[in-house]
Amino acid sequence: MKIVVIGSGFGGLSAAIRLQAQGHQVTILEKRDKPGGRAYVYEQDGFMFDGGPTIITAPWLIRELFDLSQRRQEDYVKLIQIDPFYNIRFEDGSVFHYNADQENIRAQILKFNPADLAGYQQFLAATTDIYQVGMALIDQPFSQFTDMLKVLPQMVRLQSYKSVAQFVNQYIQDDRLRQVFSFHPLLIGGNPFQSTSIYAMIHKLEQDSGVWFAMGGTGALVKGLTQLFLDQGGQLHLNTEVATVLIDEHSRRATGVKTKTGEVIPAETVVSNADVAFTYLNLVPAQFRRKFTDRRIKRSRYSMSLFVLYFGTDRRYEDIAHHEILMGPRYRGLIEDIFVRKHLAEDFSLYLHRPTATDPSLAPPGCDSWYVLSPVPHLGGDVDWRTTAKPYRDAIVSYLEQRYLPDLSRHIVSECYIDPLHFQDTLNSYLGSAFSVEPILTQSAWFRPHNQSEDIPNLYFTGAGTHPGAGLPGVISSGKIVAEMIGKAPALV
Repeated sequence: MKIVVIGSGFGGLSAAIRLQAQGHQVTILEKRDKPGGRAYVYEQDGFMFDGGPTIITAPWLIRELFDLSQRRQEDYVKLIQIDPFYNIRFEDGSVFHYNADQENIRAQILKFNPADLAGYQQFLAATTDIYQVGMALIDQPFSQFTDMLKVLPQMVRLQSYKSVAQFVNQYIQDDRLRQVFSFHPLLIGGNPFQSTSIYAMIHKLEQDSGVWFAMGGTGALVKGLTQLFLDQGGQLHLNTEVATVLIDEHSRRATGVKTKTGEVIPAETVVSNADVAFTYLNLVPAQFRRKFTDRRIKRSRYSMSLFVLYFGTDRRYEDIAHHEILMGPRYRGLIEDIFVRKHLAEDFSLYLHRPTATDPSLAPPGCDSWYVLSPVPHLGGDVDWRTTAKPYRDAIVSYLEQRYLPDLSRHIVSECYIDPLHFQDTLNSYLGSAFSVEPILTQSAWFRPHNQSEDIPNLYFTGAGTHPGAGLPGVISSGKIVAEMIGKAPALV
């Protein structure tokens, strides 16, 4: 079967590798000049900057792709485990060193609030239960409402009607520890005060399987997976933007795609790794969308966007770890500014990434490669990033310089940034959302846009906006779901 995959993010690569291994003729069409989607690599002045994502969990999902292709992962990419996973820093100067060592975790809790140790043990037991149920569903499609009904009793038992913050707060009392164990939904575009408590399982996932890094950066993982796909006989076309999915008026089935240059590429099945909302609104004509109408798409809730500053310094900051979570003076108030009020606050919480702590080759000798990420509202608010980006960049650099990176401004020798306009205009994300559909209970599992289109039976979706959601485990699993659905589908479906 001839299959076209739109986009070469991790979801598209996952699906394409699996489909090629099944014996199909797969062609990936990528808009940009490099594969990777959001995991684009910026190279300048001797520095390499990963566009993101930079936190790798569930490494077995990556190994599966090489195993089913009967190739050795080690021949393509080297993954190593990070310790600590993160340093979580607070404005009072306290630091939680977070890793998989339970003795360390307990010691950190005792340092913050001894009274919370018993509550943490209860929390860990509860997340273990959620993890066992949740991971069993991560690569299962939710195409029918009956799929949801089957797991509903377990969802209720696991308190999935609560938010992650509500779930954590029933066990933990110290405000800083509450942040330590509830911030994880932000890594997948979720509001900890609204995302379903199912995402509390990320803590157990990290405790069990660790946090990993691809030597050479996330771009090295993209390169390895792309090479694996090509070695299987797949085709990749860069600088090839799809303008429309071609649909037969009588059968209402996709027959291929047309590119922005007018080239028609026939296909018996189309897989979109592009943003789900963008695909429906821009690539599928409205007359073929009875269920996913413009109105339905625009009424959905979308995750926040990001402002990311990439910078290189001509010195190394050895006391900063690979991953740093820098908590600001407000937690819930700031998150509500971002998700609810769509307001760009003057304060911020930041994720600071220093990959040269693990792999110095990503910068010139004696230098560090960085990015600092700030969650910001998507473009549904009233922020004009054409005038706001530079002052916002300056405020972040000033904050880092005052609190964590002495003399930073005079040591930055290379930089660039992306903002919500980049997510909208370059990455084709609706409203400039960095993670597509927001992961709340009423937009999860069956309620999320399905992996198989309900309007076009041979159009499938991978990536953050479909089931199971954002984050590397989610998008890689979406590719597995799609490949298995196509592999089981009758010839005309």
